[in-house]
Amino acid sequence: MATHHNNELTMRDIGKVVKLKGFVAKRRDLGNLVFIDLRDQEGITQLAFDADNDLRSIAATLKPEYVITIEGTVRERSSKNKDILTGDIEIDVHRLEVLNTAKQTPMLIQDETDALEDTRLKYRYLDLRRPRLQRILQMRHRMMRETRRFLDDERFTEFETPVLTKSTPEGARDYVVPSRIRKGEFYALPQSPQLFKQLLMIAGFERYYQIAKCFRDEDLRSDRQPEFTQIDIEINFADQATVLDISERLIKHLMVSVKGVEITEPFKRMTYDEAMRDYGTDKPDTRFCMKLEQLDDVFENTDFNVFKKVLSEGGTVRGIRVEAGSERLSRKDIDALTETARRYEASGLAFVKFDDGAPSGGIAKHLGAETCDRLASRLGIRGSDLVLMVADRRETALRALGQVRRALARKLDLIDDDVHDFTWILEWPMFEYDEETSRHYALHHPFTRIRDEDASSFTEEPLNAKAYCYDLVVQGQELGGGSLRIHKGSMQEDVFSVLGMDKDEQRRKFGFLLDALQYG
Repeated sequence: MATHHNNELTMRDIGKVVKLKGFVAKRRDLGNLVFIDLRDQEGITQLAFDADNDLRSIAATLKPEYVITIEGTVRERSSKNKDILTGDIEIDVHRLEVLNTAKQTPMLIQDETDALEDTRLKYRYLDLRRPRLQRILQMRHRMMRETRRFLDDERFTEFETPVLTKSTPEGARDYVVPSRIRKGEFYALPQSPQLFKQLLMIAGFERYYQIAKCFRDEDLRSDRQPEFTQIDIEINFADQATVLDISERLIKHLMVSVKGVEITEPFKRMTYDEAMRDYGTDKPDTRFCMKLEQLDDVFENTDFNVFKKVLSEGGTVRGIRVEAGSERLSRKDIDALTETARRYEASGLAFVKFDDGAPSGGIAKHLGAETCDRLASRLGIRGSDLVLMVADRRETALRALGQVRRALARKLDLIDDDVHDFTWILEWPMFEYDEETSRHYALHHPFTRIRDEDASSFTEEPLNAKAYCYDLVVQGQELGGGSLRIHKGSMQEDVFSVLGMDKDEQRRKFGFLLDALQYG
C-alpha cells in the first residue's frame, strides 16, 4: 500500500521512507540523472535516480503512462518547482516495480490537449485521466457532499423517485423506453421529478431533496446534453421568500466550501421584464454594463424609412452605446456583429459613429443632424462612442441586440471571469402565445402557481398573468430555477384549460394529480 498520495509530501517529510504509486507523467533523462514525474489523482511527485543508483537504467526505460510503485526517502530538491505543492522535495528511489506497461497514448494526458473530440470520447478513460477533468470530478464530489450536509442541517429528507415513469407533457420531449411485457407501450424517462415531488408534498413530507438524474430529448447545445443531474428541492408551507433564502444560502455554502469564495452580500434581484428590457435575455450577464436603450421617442418623427416603417407597425428601435467603439471596432467587426443580429432574426444592425460628438458613418446621413443630436443626448455620447441599433418587432429587437451585447463583451474583453454576479430573475409571465400553433404555452411549466393578484383574471387575460417562479442566473448562464406549485385543483384545471386541454384530456394526462389535489 502507498503511504502517501502524490500531492502530499513537503519539507516537513524530509528523511521519511515512503511508498508511492501512480502513472509516469513525464521522464527527463539527463544522462547521469533520471527524473520521473509520478502522477495520481491528487497530483505530482518527482522521483530522482542519481548516477550511483542501480535503478537508474530501469528508470530510463519507463515510458509515459507506465504504472509503477516505488519506495524511497524524501529529500530536498536542488531545483525547486513553485507551481506544485510538492515542488520543494523529491524521492530518492531505492525500490521500483513496474505494475503495468502502456502503449503510446492517442492523446496527451495533460490539462490541455489538441485531441479531437471524437478521439477524446473514444478513449474517454484516457481523457478522464487528464488532471483537469479529474479536478472537475473531484469538485463535483465535494459539491454533492456539501449539498447533503447543508440540506440535512435544514431538516430536508433525501428521496429517490422512479426513472421509468408515465409520460407527461411538461415542456421538452421525453425519451421513451419500450415495454417488453406490454407490447406497443412505453415508459418515459423523467424530464424532472417535479410531479413526483409534488405528490410527496401532498403525502406530508415537508422538506424533500434529491440529486436527480433528468432526461430531455432536446437539440444539443454547449450547456445542454441528453441527460444531466440537478439538485431538486421541494418545501411545504413555504412562500417565495423562504425558497429564495434557503437556495441562496445553499449556493453561498457551496461557493465557500468547494471554491473557497465567500459571498456575503445578498444576490441581486431583477424582474423578468427588467431583464428583457435592459439585457435582451432572461439570462443576463451583469458583469459588464452596456444596457439596451429604448429609442422609439428619439425617432418618432424620423424620415429614415426603415425606422419609420418599423415604428408605424408597432415595432421598436433599441440601441447600445459602445464606449470608444468608433476607435475600438473596425468595419469588419461591425459586419460580424450584424451577422450575429441576423442569426437571431433581426433584419440588420444599424450604426452611427461619433468623433468628438460629430456623427458619421452608417445611417448618420439618413438621420440628419437634429436626430443625431437627440440620439447623442439620450445615450450620453462622449468622444468616439459608437451606437448600434436594431429596429424590429419588440421580441426580435431585444433578443438580437442582447446577443450583439454578449458578442461585444467578448470582442472588447469586458468580462471578468472571477466575478460571480448571482442574480434572481423574478415575476415571470405565466403564459406565452405561439402564433404558428395559435395557442398558449406555459413559459415555466403548467404546475406553476399564478400570483394572487392575477388569480381571478388569468383565464380572461392569460398574457397579463405573472407567476411565482424564479431563475438563478450567474455569468450569463441559468444555474437553477423553480416555482411555487399550484396546490388547488380548480386553479390547476383552469391553467390546463388556458393551455388548450379539455376536461377529457386533463383527466387522461393528469388525472392522478387532479385527484391528489382533492385530498388536502
